[in-house]
Amino acid sequence: MPNRRDFVRTMAGATAGLYAAGRNAFSALAQAPAAPVRRREVFIGRKRIKVIDMHGHCAVPDVASVLKGTALERAAPAATGSQIIGPDRIRILDEQGIDVQVLTQQGAWWYNITDRDLARQVVKIQNEKTATWVAAAPDRFVALASVSLQFPDLAAEQLEDGVKRLGMKGGAIAAGNVAGKELSAPDFDPFWTKAQELGVVLFMHPGGNTGADEHLRGKGNLGNTIGNPLETTIFLSHLMFDGTLDRFPGLKICAAHGGGYLPSYLGRSEAACTRSPDACSEKKKPADAYFKTQIMADSMIFRPDGLRHLVEEMGAGQIVYGTDTPFAWPADVDFILKATFLNDAQKEAILGGNAMKLLHIG
Repeated sequence: MPNRRDFVRTMAGATAGLYAAGRNAFSALAQAPAAPVRRREVFIGRKRIKVIDMHGHCAVPDVASVLKGTALERAAPAATGSQIIGPDRIRILDEQGIDVQVLTQQGAWWYNITDRDLARQVVKIQNEKTATWVAAAPDRFVALASVSLQFPDLAAEQLEDGVKRLGMKGGAIAAGNVAGKELSAPDFDPFWTKAQELGVVLFMHPGGNTGADEHLRGKGNLGNTIGNPLETTIFLSHLMFDGTLDRFPGLKICAAHGGGYLPSYLGRSEAACTRSPDACSEKKKPADAYFKTQIMADSMIFRPDGLRHLVEEMGAGQIVYGTDTPFAWPADVDFILKATFLNDAQKEAILGGNAMKLLHIG
């Protein structure tokens, strides 16, 4: 998906129209279904399995109502039609054989809001609108709560409200850092404390801020192609090396895009501790131990050998299926179904079983 810089550059010139579309999305979903398509059912052998997509994007244009007249009125991204949940999204799920999609707000633009009350209002609208979409099709969607991580105590409240009042299944982290501050800093402990207390998963998606902007210009869309997995790698490394995962052993983090580069280079992370023990003084376990317990990743790795290596390093029980819908990536269910190195139980676990346990859904 686009990174945070891409979102901020996309000014909300059509905000009013999108706001109206967002207000009508629920009624469109409930009353005006798109032309039907044949719903793909996924089988392993003769067994019909449930496919859960952990990596689905949505955006709520209704936030325009509280941004009007503020400095962020034209800086917030315009929510595109493909990110507003309605019949078109359900048609995509049916075509791809996805039974349930996990919805998250991404882009992290709201982390730039410095007014606490405004941050509270924006996230309230995001979460309540997403909950409305879920309620319109509860057999097809679940959601993770947005939070205002620039105010960690408020983020803790918003996570609890999303889970307990709105029925959300966890929380979404929309960037690897906030205003240049690593999320492993003690400032963010109130948020980690609440997530551990609630026992819910946190899905981390990069927001397009690696600190290497000038080197990611030019062809190749490098801010996304390289920058997004790099940001995830940095985020997970700080949680591990700065001791956050040890201070909060109940945390469950699911990282987008195959967990970034870190699962492919865990040997160097551990070798660094042999070479420079002081650099690892806060980390209590071997690097790969965190990836077999607290850190999970989605399957967006694209090549069979990449998936095979991810399974080898993390175990099939730590990987969930992800598509990045509505953004166009080659991540259909056949990528998992055709993996010759996976047995049937592992395929079923990756396509849905692991997510069912993670999200506590039947």
